Amino acid sequence: MLFHVRMDVSLPVTMPEAQAAELKKTEKEIAQALQQSGKWRHLWRIAGQYANISVFDVESVDELHTLISTLPLFPYMQIQIMPLCRHPSSIRDDDR
Repeated sequence: MLFHVRMDVSLPVTMPEAQAAELKKTEKEIAQALQQSGKWRHLWRIAGQYANISVFDVESVDELHTLISTLPLFPYMQIQIMPLCRHPSSIRDDDR
């Protein structure tokens, strides 16, 4: 199942810089591992915002929830999720 996920991050201004840096470092490691596994298929930054648009390829809504909710920055995110399905006018056999 494919999902379009928008994640907007808002860290507290009172968070110590070292703590924020550690969260971001761990988040990057997890995100890259999920991309290498094929679960996090695409990841794009939204220009001028601390936000991203991603495409996840997972077996279920539950799996997507588990992946997202275990991200270190999850407590600081506003998340929008849209399930995707293949468009009948797509010219591609494999939309990867």
